[in-house]
Amino acid sequence: MHQTNILLSLKDVSLKSVRVKNNNAQDRTNMLGPFSIDIKSNERIAILGPSGAGKSTLLQIMSGLHEYFGYMEFLSKPIRQMSVQELSHKRAFLPQQHETAFNLSVQLIISLGRVSREHDPELVQIIRESARAARAEHLLERSYQTLSGGEKARVHLARIFAQLWDQHDGILLIDEPLAALDPGLQIELLLAILKFCQDRSLALVAILHDIQQAIEHFERLILIKDGKIMADLPSHPAPQRELEGLYEIDLERLTRPGRKDLLIPVNLRCTYAN
Repeated sequence: MHQTNILLSLKDVSLKSVRVKNNNAQDRTNMLGPFSIDIKSNERIAILGPSGAGKSTLLQIMSGLHEYFGYMEFLSKPIRQMSVQELSHKRAFLPQQHETAFNLSVQLIISLGRVSREHDPELVQIIRESARAARAEHLLERSYQTLSGGEKARVHLARIFAQLWDQHDGILLIDEPLAALDPGLQIELLLAILKFCQDRSLALVAILHDIQQAIEHFERLILIKDGKIMADLPSHPAPQRELEGLYEIDLERLTRPGRKDLLIPVNLRCTYAN
């Protein structure tokens, strides 16, 4: 039975950024939020929304990369009262970009997930096990700059696996983990992420662009549009009306006995030359 304790709680959290002066020589301010979200142990949450909606910024606020207004609590403690080291033991973040400034070895990059540990006797074993879980064990002897985009994605996935390898009841935040990967690797890595979190009772919050992957593998959908939460609802039954409004497209529902419904875009106004 799933636990129901709240791991991460956002109360009226917002990010305010001041843009350049407009044509009337007046400062224009853009507000992201406010967001109020409770995330519980074991939850699998997909964040969906059009490009520029504020999805990545919301996840970065959760990860601690932005100053914010409002109140945020993690493990029943105000985040502003928690040290970086304390947070790193229970909260891991995988951003969109996977580049590094130097040509480091794969083993060293994965080991960076453990830097907050002063004493880490199982480090070598954790590196190898994390690489195996991320389908990257065969890359351990490689240099990072020799890797393909898909291989780099696996290595950084192994890094955050290593970070939370021996933890339970934490949270994993992932920004577009499957972008630019082939369909087979997308499925393989998504299943690896889900298994990793399930084995450790970790909450998973992931930004996705694939509607069907979100419906199929996540139990809760947070829909973001124009910097606001448009909806926060279960993934089943598939919320066709809300997703149509989110992306401003028409969707057709295909019912599959014993499986979750498919939502497929229809009436796309595309023309093709003969």
